[in-house]
Amino acid sequence: MITLKNMIIKLLSAHFANSIITTWVIIILVLIFSWAATKKLVIRPGNFQTICEGIISIMYSAVENVLPTHAELVFPFIATMWIFIFLANMIGVIPGAYSPTADLSVTAALATLVFFSTHWFGIKAEGFKNYLHHYITPSPLILPFHLIGEITRILALAIRLFGNMLSLELTVLIILMIAGFLVPVPILMLHIVEACLQTYIFGMLALIYIAGGIQSHELRAKRQTSRSEERRVGKECRSRWSPYH
Repeated sequence: MITLKNMIIKLLSAHFANSIITTWVIIILVLIFSWAATKKLVIRPGNFQTICEGIISIMYSAVENVLPTHAELVFPFIATMWIFIFLANMIGVIPGAYSPTADLSVTAALATLVFFSTHWFGIKAEGFKNYLHHYITPSPLILPFHLIGEITRILALAIRLFGNMLSLELTVLIILMIAGFLVPVPILMLHIVEACLQTYIFGMLALIYIAGGIQSHELRAKRQTSRSEERRVGKECRSRWSPYH
């Protein structure tokens, strides 16, 4: 007898079994599409090239709004992350296919990439010594809190995407069991909207984390410059209004 419990267990087993294969299929398709899309670029683009350039421009603008001084450095990673997660989320629309992002191991791998990329971009932009210095600024006592924050970032990114995509597929499964195949279009639209939303949220959170790592040294430098300027102006004012001047 088929029960809801058996169907959920079967769904989870299928996720664990197919997530690696589906992930590699998506990666290969992205590589092939990228090669084909950039093989014959022209000055006067056609419809296909115009659409691709429009999508790239939208993603670049989003990155530039958050990190204007280092957008070119971070954009390739964030754009690749957005494209992969979007396709991984959307593949669940195909009957019989399962979204790899509904597998915790996949989302944990993506969160781990964001974790290492945050430090990589931070070190590349600031230098090794300057980047590590912000972990003990203004006091070494806050180092454990920084480390706890780094761990919770990974967990939050991984569990958020996994939980939302898995709950979406379980919701679709339950609705289909109750109502049959009478409501495919609303379910399909729900999946598309949720896939786009979760893609955007994951990419923006990754971008914010990377921006925080890169800009920490710049913010400290600005604060030091501002304090030096305040002290200089204060000295000038005191010397100007001094009765012995």
